[in-house]
Amino acid sequence: MLDNKEEKNSSSHAWKNKVSNHTQIGGIETSVLDNGLSRGTRIAWINTGTGLRYKVVLDRGMDIAEAFFNQHNLAWLSHGGITSPQPFSNQGIDWLKTFGGGLLTTCGLSHTGGPESDEYGQRGLHGEISNLPAEIESILQPDPALGKLNFSITGIVKESMALGPNLELRRTISGKLGSATIAIHDTVINRGNQPAPHMLLYHCNFGWPLVDEGTDILWDGEWQSREGEPNNKIFNTYNNFRKCPAPLDAHAGRGEEAAFIDIAKHKEGECYCGLYNDRLGIAVSLKFYKEELPWLINWQHWGKGEYVTGLEPATLPPMGQAKARAENKLIFIEPGESKTYRLEINVLNDKEAINHFLHISTKAN
Repeated sequence: MLDNKEEKNSSSHAWKNKVSNHTQIGGIETSVLDNGLSRGTRIAWINTGTGLRYKVVLDRGMDIAEAFFNQHNLAWLSHGGITSPQPFSNQGIDWLKTFGGGLLTTCGLSHTGGPESDEYGQRGLHGEISNLPAEIESILQPDPALGKLNFSITGIVKESMALGPNLELRRTISGKLGSATIAIHDTVINRGNQPAPHMLLYHCNFGWPLVDEGTDILWDGEWQSREGEPNNKIFNTYNNFRKCPAPLDAHAGRGEEAAFIDIAKHKEGECYCGLYNDRLGIAVSLKFYKEELPWLINWQHWGKGEYVTGLEPATLPPMGQAKARAENKLIFIEPGESKTYRLEINVLNDKEAINHFLHISTKAN
């Protein structure tokens, strides 16, 4: 965890004898949206008590939509925003019709990449897990009066079909009052009786004002453009693709570019990437582990009114099942086997913590 100085130095007892209800400090509040495209969708607002607060969409794979630090928005939201889940939209590019953006959209569990069809079936863009509701297993609230500052919400999302693959995602999103951190702990289990293909990608989408002209995009590792072309319009040796540009006419509609990064790791296997806006004095860091998520994708889409960059830890680049299978890279989970993934998102506004992050995110040990 990358702590802010004020968090490390703050007294954990400053609230003693002054707070009746933990929600004065923070915690988890669940509700149901009741209007427009999102009508009937369950959500959970989580407040860390640090200025970091975010919305978990329980009916969309427990993904994260809005996220704010103090007055500043962190995430990119699409025009449609949150929509109710569409479990049977896994065809072609239908995924884009319900893609709300947000701080996190999960892709998988069995396919990431473009739509495809082969002897193993048809698969739509980026799979179906983000269109599936979670069964909430537990909500643990903080209790400062008893010295309990930790909180968490856990749910189960099933990518299931009779007589076919049955993958289950068990997700816990947790944090601690006084810490501007989102911890995501995922376990993917094969509940079926045959080996199941598995691909997973954490589509983290960042927007204005965190993302603005001059914002630094931070990562370290060997990279190539998505198409493998050295003269890509964004990802080439002559362009500073680590600085966010002004909106681009060339990115109207589906204009975009992406790089596939063999992310560098530190001594304990941890990897770091993120963004830093020096005008706001805010950095957002992502921490994950090379053995679990060995790849990072940097998506850049600078369209007018659709201004976003994505940092996306993944098991594989989003090449699709067919190509991964042909290249003998496709991961399979055996019946009863499970795989665990950890992702930590930190918001930093202390200069010392930011400088440390700038160093470790651009220079691995």
